[in-house]
Amino acid sequence: MSVIGKSAIRLDARGKVTGETLYPGDINLPNQAMMKILFAGRAHALIRELDISAAEALPGVIAIFTAKDVPVNEYGLIMPDQPVLCGPGSAKPYADRVRFEGDQVAVIVAETEEIATKARDLIRVTYEDLPVVTDLVQAKDNPPVLLHPDHGSNVFCHYRIRKGDVDRAFAEADVVISGEYRTPAQEHAYLQPEAGVAYIDDEGRVTIQVAGQWTHEDREQIAHALGLPEEQIRVIYPAIGGAFGGREDMSVQIVLALAAWRLHQRGIHRPVKIIWNREESIIGHHKRHPFLIRTRWGATKEGKILAAEVEVLQDGGAYAYTSTKVLGNATLMCTGPYEIPNVRVDSYSIYTNNIPGGAFRGFGGPQGAYAAEMQMNKLAEALGIDPVELRLRNVLREGSLLSVGTPLPKGVSIAEVIEKCAEAAGWVHTERGWHRPAGANTSWPKFSPPARPYIKQGIGFACGFKNVGFSFGAPEHSWATVKLEGGADIEKVTVFHAGADCGQGAHTVMAQFAAETAGVPLEKVELVVSDTAYTDNSGSASASRMTFMAGNAIKGAAELALEKWRNEERPAVATFKYRPPATTPFEPETGKSEPNFAYGYVAQAFAVDVDTETGHVQIKDVVSADDVGKAVNPQQVQGQIEGAVVQASGYAILENFSQVNGITQTRHLSTYLIPGVLDIPEHVESLILEYPDPIGPYGARGMAEMPYIPVAPAVTAAVKEAIGVWFNEFPLIPERILRGLGKIA
Repeated sequence: MSVIGKSAIRLDARGKVTGETLYPGDINLPNQAMMKILFAGRAHALIRELDISAAEALPGVIAIFTAKDVPVNEYGLIMPDQPVLCGPGSAKPYADRVRFEGDQVAVIVAETEEIATKARDLIRVTYEDLPVVTDLVQAKDNPPVLLHPDHGSNVFCHYRIRKGDVDRAFAEADVVISGEYRTPAQEHAYLQPEAGVAYIDDEGRVTIQVAGQWTHEDREQIAHALGLPEEQIRVIYPAIGGAFGGREDMSVQIVLALAAWRLHQRGIHRPVKIIWNREESIIGHHKRHPFLIRTRWGATKEGKILAAEVEVLQDGGAYAYTSTKVLGNATLMCTGPYEIPNVRVDSYSIYTNNIPGGAFRGFGGPQGAYAAEMQMNKLAEALGIDPVELRLRNVLREGSLLSVGTPLPKGVSIAEVIEKCAEAAGWVHTERGWHRPAGANTSWPKFSPPARPYIKQGIGFACGFKNVGFSFGAPEHSWATVKLEGGADIEKVTVFHAGADCGQGAHTVMAQFAAETAGVPLEKVELVVSDTAYTDNSGSASASRMTFMAGNAIKGAAELALEKWRNEERPAVATFKYRPPATTPFEPETGKSEPNFAYGYVAQAFAVDVDTETGHVQIKDVVSADDVGKAVNPQQVQGQIEGAVVQASGYAILENFSQVNGITQTRHLSTYLIPGVLDIPEHVESLILEYPDPIGPYGARGMAEMPYIPVAPAVTAAVKEAIGVWFNEFPLIPERILRGLGKIA
């Protein structure tokens, strides 16, 4: 009986709803100590003096650690440009300065959290303030100061794409549309703030139980900072209260390990625990990158796009984090899923004194797609061509060349996805092409015309594509081990895999792959997951890669184990390392590359109400068409689509993250508003399409990020239809809508 394609009940469902499942903050160990962190609290300054004497003297304080206690005081997922702790006494150049308000200055370990908090407040830091740089253009072109003096520039990454003859193409274009677009920062707002516990295990390893997205990468960065072999570090992920990219970079992992290790060296053998409050979480971990994108596109009157020119400025914040990789995605996706023969792109990652930008669902795709889809909808308006029809005249197809001069991998389905979405949203195809008959469709949207004249309604369309897996030459693989046990029949299948389940149901899907391949019922599968002591490197739960990569790895390991089983090995154990086709980085001058080995494709239609008296935008109805290759667990796929639409709706109309001179103004969920039950779309139609990926496990593609990507431009297009005003930045909060209507200054 096939297990793939069935909505199996999640393995963790019962434990989570009953409270039996432990998240990091739920774990309490005997004789544990509590930790607090002193954050910088200012955007840019030198630390001239750090006095911990009064804090150390407080009864109940066990230890205080500063920069001098960190053996290799640096870390970073892409480049090690961030001190673990800022301040004097470190060999790391320029570690005596803070570059954003969430830089960590001291670690306090005490008998209770209350004592640790009091001790933190007794630490005296003498700062010498430095110029604060938050404007992207100024930071790039005319900075008053370099944030990292050893870099020589605030620009830390620059990509170029040069395809065709852009200037000649613009001269031949009948219509040229220019735009300057700004996308905002966004907070991940996952359920559990950063938390964890560290201790020395029975084999002498520094062990950290924490929520993350890549156990082995966490281990590598912890080991580097402590100057220890990786084998002396053990990372375990309990249940994870959401991630969305926000747990890719370090938060409490290294300082927890540092505290447990240093205490052990002093003969104090105690676990150490920390739980950030929401304010600490908001200032302490990275955000979605804000972007400034300047672009112009040229097309013929028949609707053929001839050229695109784009300048992409990315606010990297104080440290690199994953900015260069996010920028790579935005560079590729800022021209959309369209075949454009002439392209010129220059993109830049830029240091500022804002909170660092990092991974967040979509990973540069939403920002690039916003500019591209806005340009497409404006071109459609200027040419008098339906927006769906214009897309289908230009969309990438099998064999089409990307902006980087190479074809997409086999299995291109974006045209079919656009068509299916358009049909579901009321478009029709005639000899004149695709169009949406005015008032002809009654099945969508699923809401009635407004009873009040100041409520205006509109429909918007957008589409997009997104890579599956690591891009641009980043090493990509996934290990899995499968053990088969039993007598004549297989009675138990054990899967060893390091992949993180960040709430998306990845572990359930892993079990489904194992059961399908081994030919056993799902209940015979057990998992050993997310513990570096027992599992090999899986890569991260990011880039919509976990289903694709883990599926291929587990399938491969199970097939090898079955061979041994058939040869009478009992138990039969096999390990398999899955490697997808190689990708290549941007060629420095032209940008030519083979950027990705697989993609997912999405198209969406949004229907909105706009209250022209209050400026409030309400998303009423959504069609989201997503090619998932094969829906391994359809219910979980639907959950991912609905979750992405809700999260991206907050990004589009509600979540107004504010920083002034590098200091966060929206430091609590009372001031940073995320969607509540009255803010989310009234109806989401999850149109799950299955065009198999040629190299995906059982045809599956990754899909968790794709439904996020087109939301902001689709909502913006719907608002334009409703009130006749284009907005080139968001979120579309009431003040912005009323300003666009000329009702407020």
